[in-house]
Amino acid sequence: MATAGNFDTRAATPFLTSRGHSGWLGLTYAQHGDDWVELELPWREDLLGEEGRKVLASGPILSLMDMASGLAIWKAMDAFQPIATLDLRVDYVRPARERASVFGRSQCYRVTRSAAFVRGLAHDGDPGDPVAHIQGVFMKIAVDGRSTGHG
Repeated sequence: MATAGNFDTRAATPFLTSRGHSGWLGLTYAQHGDDWVELELPWREDLLGEEGRKVLASGPILSLMDMASGLAIWKAMDAFQPIATLDLRVDYVRPARERASVFGRSQCYRVTRSAAFVRGLAHDGDPGDPVAHIQGVFMKIAVDGRSTGHG
């Protein structure tokens, strides 16, 4: 179901990130602009990547970036409608700092009839020294208004 006009990122994020995998990760709203959203992935002991190091694993960072990208797309379209991740490339350039939260900022830089394109970065406090860069494509899913009843 598409909801057009005035997608309120600040209000929608707590609802969308409090459920499922995002809820379990504890993703929270940080900030947003017209075509970008930044979320925070808080550091937690159970999200560590390597024994003996207090650094967040790469999987939760990928999930952070996927959710930030979806929110950036909805913000850029100014509408909530179904989308699906087609391709999300993550280039990790360094491990996050020990015991540091990671912030994921994604920008939706192009929306077409059937797809949306994002780019962004993950950082642990300094966007000038990123943990990872991302690039992705999401499919917009058309909502068919016809009845699906069988009778």
